[in-house]
Formats: sequence, C-alpha cells, structure tokens
Amino acid sequence: MAMSDTAPVGERFAELIGAIAAQGDRSAFAALFGHFAPRVKSYMLRLGAPPLLAEELAQETLLAVWRKAGAFDAAKAAPSTWIFTIARNLRIDAARRERRRHVADDPTDAPPPEPSPDAQFAALQSEGRIRHALAKLPPEQAEVVRLAFFSDKPHSQIAAELDLPLGTVKSRLRLAMARLRELLGDLA
Repeated sequence: MAMSDTAPVGERFAELIGAIAAQGDRSAFAALFGHFAPRVKSYMLRLGAPPLLAEELAQETLLAVWRKAGAFDAAKAAPSTWIFTIARNLRIDAARRERRRHVADDPTDAPPPEPSPDAQFAALQSEGRIRHALAKLPPEQAEVVRLAFFSDKPHSQIAAELDLPLGTVKSRLRLAMARLRELLGDLA
C-alpha cells in the first residue's frame, strides 16, 4: 500500500488499518506491528504486567487489531487511542483471570477437614454436658440463652418477642452465663 509521506502520523496509521480491513494487507500490518508492539509492551510493563505477560498482551493486542480492523472508525478515535484501548482492555481481562485463578487456588476456600472420631466424640460429650447445664437454669434464663445463642437473635429482638425490657434480657443472659460457667467448669 502506498502511503502518503506528507500525511500526519495518525492519518498514516488510519490508512494502514484501512488497508488491513479492506485487503488484509500484511505489509500494512507489519508496519503497524513494528511501530505499536514495542510501545504496547512498554505500556503493559508500566501497568505492572510481568515481562512475559507484557509481550503476550502486546501480541494479542496487535492480533485484535488485525481481526477488528474493520471496526476502526477514525471519526471516533485516533489509531493509537483505539489500539491502546484494546491493549488496556486485554490487560484488565488478564488481571481478572489472574484474580479468579488465585481465588480458586486459595486454600482458605476449601471445606474444613472432617473432625477425627475422637474430636466428634468429645464434641458430643460437651454437647451433652451443655444440655444438662441448660436444664438446670431457671426457665426464663434458659429461654433467653436459647434465643440468643441457638436462634442467633439480637437482644432487642428477644426483648420484643418476650415483651421484656432490654435491661431484663441482658440481666438474665448475664446471670445465665455466670451459672453456666459455674456448672460447666472446664468447658467454659
């Protein structure tokens, strides 16, 4: 493709993109690649991409320019703006993939290991002792404990349900917890 040497740089790049879109002009693509690939790679490095990823993203950017050349509109953006927008979007996509990969590899997301039989037996024994201690509480204290800890209700909701002042609910819980600590000893 014959380019006008007197045309501004942006117009020359627009002509190259047009030649790629119209005829799949490989020499026009080579000229764009030679100019933009090092600049896009440098841009990726400034965005924090490791060198190998920066090189890969620069190549992907120019490959996208080859594939999408027909979508370029010089009235909407300069060729460099269009190319660097493609590059930025590819970098964002790569960062998202990397984040998802790290989240998927995160061992804290794994289900907890099954407790050993000894631990299960100890938990059952503790549960039995707690149920026995709860049975020794006065009924109004036991009810407040069940609502607060087993039903996970806030104190204000317990007060409303039982039609009690909030201070009474808190007092009953405090007394119940003191009595449970006394009854359970080493479990509390």
